[in-house]
Amino acid sequence: MFFLPSGFSLFAPSILLLACLLMACRPGARPRFVGWLPEAAALMTLAVALAGMVQLVRSGPAEIAAFHGPLALVLRLDAISATMALLVAFIGWVVMRYSRSYLDGEPREGQFHALMLGTLAAVQLLMLAGSLPVLVLAFIGVGIGLRHLLLFYPDRPAARRAATKFQLVWHAGDAVLIVAGVLLILEHGTGRFAELALIGPAAGLSGSGHAALALLVLAAGLKTAAFPLHGWLTEVMEAPTPVSALLHAGIINAGGVLLIRTSFLVQDSAGAMAALVMIGGLTALFGAVVMLTQSAIKTALAWSTVAQMGFMLLQCGLGLWALALLHIVAHSMYKAHAFLSSGGAVQAVAGLRRPGPVAVPRLGAVLQSFALALVLYAGIATVFTLIGGPKSPQTLALGTMLIFGVAYLVAQGLADAAPAALTRRTALASLGAAAAYFGFQQLAQAIWAPFLPATPASGPLEWALIVLAVLSFGLVAFAQALFPLWAHHPATAGLRVHLANGLYLNALLDRVIGGFRVADRG
Repeated sequence: MFFLPSGFSLFAPSILLLACLLMACRPGARPRFVGWLPEAAALMTLAVALAGMVQLVRSGPAEIAAFHGPLALVLRLDAISATMALLVAFIGWVVMRYSRSYLDGEPREGQFHALMLGTLAAVQLLMLAGSLPVLVLAFIGVGIGLRHLLLFYPDRPAARRAATKFQLVWHAGDAVLIVAGVLLILEHGTGRFAELALIGPAAGLSGSGHAALALLVLAAGLKTAAFPLHGWLTEVMEAPTPVSALLHAGIINAGGVLLIRTSFLVQDSAGAMAALVMIGGLTALFGAVVMLTQSAIKTALAWSTVAQMGFMLLQCGLGLWALALLHIVAHSMYKAHAFLSSGGAVQAVAGLRRPGPVAVPRLGAVLQSFALALVLYAGIATVFTLIGGPKSPQTLALGTMLIFGVAYLVAQGLADAAPAALTRRTALASLGAAAAYFGFQQLAQAIWAPFLPATPASGPLEWALIVLAVLSFGLVAFAQALFPLWAHHPATAGLRVHLANGLYLNALLDRVIGGFRVADRG
């Protein structure tokens, strides 16, 4: 059997970059003879990523490096980078295939495909980065590519405002990351992730080391559109729909990849972990509440992404690194599909006959739903503990937060007007969600946990954060379940309006950065 040489898949970004250059030479309407090139290049990258996964299993990790010393430019294939490279390649292929028909007839179709391919190449480089210098260069490249995509329709004022806001937030993250990288290289004498994972925990943290980790957390927050700098993410709908899907191919979740790559260092700082829990938890709760008030499907999806990225930061702060990586994979595939199918979903709903009375759960039904969901969760947790061994408090707490979301669905089935079939289906959904959580948790641990730090023991600070997170998510889920009752009550009508506008934080940010003036320029 013929096998590709070890490390061959590390050259995947060059395939996309070459196709980008070829498409840039024909920036007009669908170019003759090369109209198939973007999809073919993405498909070839997917094949190379699959080959890399096979080579990883067969031969183990591989590296290629340019230069030597602390500033070495390193690409590394290991369990984490191979997973993310395959994810990005798959979503990239789907998005490029979709773009071929979506942009059909666009006067600058070739230019759009060139920008998409160039941005995908930068994302692939980011996923395969084996050292801090490569990671920084890839982040800068992603920012440049995405800004041009957001400005594909430059005559749209909202697009100019979103691009300006994105540029400031994203490149602020680049600057912070550069400073953090310099501090880490000066502290440990290397920028290679594999060496930092060994040297960092053994050396301990100095003052500059604590500063570097604080900056890493800040950079991750900026990259994931964390509260309160989330505004640009909710405005990307002015760009073509494939751009929204491309965001979930390793761009908006790149901050999580940064944290996972440096997890052996970040976990040594209790302050950095606590900051991730608080920033991530607040972002997740804020995004989840605002999402309920949105009437436009793509805007609701964008706010959902804000909440999901916050939840991913929370997972990192709890030390559940394998679950955070699983979250990135699952959310990327789901949300890319949601954006690409949003138009069809709107048409399908518009074509349906209007439903009858909606089953609105009252307080008693909501209380019953939470009790039922927690009892089912406790039973499933006990079974999986007996099968797979004890679970950490962080793992159990995260499952409790997720089951609160299922309780929201169960409440619909327990409403007075709900048919018996709906009650049974929602109860089974709660059971299935609890079983799926522990099943996927076991799978993630088996695949990625050997290459990531173990979940830390829970001290007083960790317990305080766990309790605060569980209570906060429980309270918000309870409010979500009662949303049909309180949202339209005269006493809370004003609150709904404020929430629908994201408490005007985005407008305040617009004023700070001059976004309104940017949008007004012709």
